[in-house]
This record gives sequence, C-alpha cells and structure tokens, in this order.
Amino acid sequence: MKKYPNIFKQHNWLPFIPIVSVILAWQVLSMSGLIPGFMLPSPLRVTTAFAADFPLLMRHLLRTLFEAMAGLTLAIAASFILAVIMDSNRFLKQSLTPLLLLTQTMPTIAVAPLLILWMGYGVAPKITLVFLVCFFPMTIGLLGAFAEADNDAINLLRSMGASRRQIYYYIKLPQGLPSFFSGLKIAGAYSIIGAVIAEWLGGDSGLGVYMIRVRRSYSFDKMFAVILLTSLLSLLLIKFITIIEKKALPWKAKK
Repeated sequence: MKKYPNIFKQHNWLPFIPIVSVILAWQVLSMSGLIPGFMLPSPLRVTTAFAADFPLLMRHLLRTLFEAMAGLTLAIAASFILAVIMDSNRFLKQSLTPLLLLTQTMPTIAVAPLLILWMGYGVAPKITLVFLVCFFPMTIGLLGAFAEADNDAINLLRSMGASRRQIYYYIKLPQGLPSFFSGLKIAGAYSIIGAVIAEWLGGDSGLGVYMIRVRRSYSFDKMFAVILLTSLLSLLLIKFITIIEKKALPWKAKK
C-alpha cells in the first residue's frame, strides 16, 4: 500500500501559522475602527490596490530587480577577489579591514544623495549603493572562513608540493562556501532594500519611485502593497540562494 507523506508530522505548515495570524489580526484591527482606514488599510484593500496597479508595479519591479542583481553580482565578484587577496597578504588584511568596517558605519540614507550628485539620476548610483551594502557581509564571511581553514590539511597539501591556488581550490574555498552563502543570504535581502532606498532619493522608475508617488497622493493601500511586494521579493531571493547552496554543498544538505 502506497504511503503518503504526513504534512503535519513534517511540520511543513508551521511557518505559515505566524503569517496567517498576523494577517488575521491586521484585518480585525482594520475592521474594528480603532485606527483610521487611511492610516492602516486592511489586507483586502491592499490586495485590491496591488491587483489594480499590477502592470505598473511590474514595470517598476523590473528596474529595481536590475539594479539589485547588478549590484549584487558585482559585490559577489569583488568579495571573492578581495577576500583571497587579503587572506594571502597579512599587511593588506590588517590595513583594509578597518576600511571595510568604515563603509558599514556610514548611514545608507546619507550616502545615497552623494552618489546621485556624483553619478546622476540613472542606474549607476543605485547599483553602486547596492554594491556597498552587499559587499561587506560576504567579504567578512569569507575572510573568517579562510582564517579558520584546517591547518593540518593545508600543511599536508604543502608537503605534497601543492600551489597556493590548489590550496584554495581543495581546502579553503570548500570550507569557506557555507560562510559565503550565509553572507549571500543577508546581502540578497540588502540588495532589494538598497535599491529601493536609492530610488527614493532620485530616479524616474523603480519601486522606490513608485512608493514616493503613492505616498504623496496619500494612497497608503498602494504603499502597503509595495512594502509587501518588496518583502516577498527578498524572501524569494533568499529561497533561491538556499536552493543554490544545496546544489553547491550537497554534503551539507545530506547532513
């Protein structure tokens, strides 16, 4: 007799309980009249606003996605290159680490206007801002993983005449990938947020520009629709990165 999976036993439904609870509480609070409808539109109103502006939202979404993915891709490449260089050179590691930390102490909302002033209102300042917010977590994660690599395995390869490239290929990179993917998940969420923040301060399209326009017209149901869309986009990106992580690290997935 064929056995079917027990979804309750596998607890696949558990993550949806808090989400559904929040939506129900939100709907009840909106219907109670304790908060005016224009300040807290109900989930039904938000869904209706999302459906009404769906074609326009998708056009703005394409621009935001392009900026986020371009900045994230550049950050991935730069983090790998810089992490390897800093790990190979102790002087560069000690001198550049404070500079990396300094880039994270500057408030994003203050850097964005400067980038727009220097680069204009096109996609360049948005991509640069996404790059800045995504670059740090991946670089620091890789540096820490490289530093904690198995010294016995490294010494064994060196005794067999392995080159530095082979040590990275066989030891440091495989051991550093889990930390890299952890940083990549954080950077993936930051990429969407960074692109939207940059669009708030200047531009002609994108979800940030759309949010500014609906805020000025006091269409808060559309504002909530964009917020939920941005959150959903970040969650989908993190899920996509998790799938890639399982493919790249099959031994971790089995464990």
